[in-house]
Order: sequence, then C-alpha cells, then structure tokens
Amino acid sequence: MYRVFFFLLGFGFMVIGFTYIVLYLNLLTMGYNFIDYLGYIFTRIECLFSLVGFGIVSLVILLSGRHHNDLYI
Repeated sequence: MYRVFFFLLGFGFMVIGFTYIVLYLNLLTMGYNFIDYLGYIFTRIECLFSLVGFGIVSLVILLSGRHHNDLYI
C-alpha cells in the first residue's frame, strides 16, 4: 500500500513539474534562447518537482518490498 501511495505521489510531482516546464516554453517566444530557458527552469521549484517525482517513482519501482533469492548473484 505504501508503494502505491509513493508511486502516485511521485507521478503527481512529475505531472506538476512537466506542466510548468511546458508552460514556460512560452519564454522562448518572448526572446529567451534555449540556454536561458534551461537556466530559468532549473531555478524554479515547481519545475524541480519533475526531478523529485522521477526519483520517487524510480525508487518505488527499483526497490521492491520482497526479496527474491534469484535476484542475488
């Protein structure tokens, strides 16, 4: 049950972060170049939610709650 909660939490963070990243693409039409755009989105906390969410989802998927003998070499 905890894994489902953290998976959904991470997925929600990724949706929030990527939504803002796409919304901030409008800065490119206002004269920003791509390097300035990347610098801007890495300083915004709502865009960093995508990285946090990706990390949470990756940990939930990689760290299973069960230990299988065939996974250990």
